[in-house]
Amino acid sequence: MAKKFIDKIADAIERASPSDYLTTLDRSREYDGQPWTDLGERGRTEIKGITFRDLRDCFIRACYEVSGLSPGEYPKSLYELPWDEIDPLALQQSLSSWVERYMGIFPNVPPISEEEIWRQISIIEFKEDER
Repeated sequence: MAKKFIDKIADAIERASPSDYLTTLDRSREYDGQPWTDLGERGRTEIKGITFRDLRDCFIRACYEVSGLSPGEYPKSLYELPWDEIDPLALQQSLSSWVERYMGIFPNVPPISEEEIWRQISIIEFKEDER
C-alpha cells in the first residue's frame, strides 16, 4: 500500500518535471509545464548578462542553499555537503532562482491567478482498491 502510494507520487513528480536524460536531448520540445516553472513560460527566458563564472557561483550557492544546513553549519568545501540528502530537483530550482537573481529578474514568474494555479497542478488519483 505505502509503496504504491510512493510510486504514484514519484510518477506524478516525473510527469510534472521530467528528469530523465533523453528528455534533455530534445531542445525543440514544448514549454508545456506549469507557467511558473522552468518547464513552462518561465523556462523560455534566455540567460543573458552573466558569465560562466557567475553560473558556477550560482550553482555553488544553490548547492549550499538546498543542503538543509544553516549558513553557520556550511562546510568549507562543496564536496563536504550531505549529497545523499540533497534533492536534485530542488537544486535545479534553486540554481534557476540564483541565475534570475544575477540577471536582476527574480522572481521571473508570469502573472497568474489563484484559479489558474490550481488548474495547473496535477492531481494524483487512486482507484478504490489502491487506497
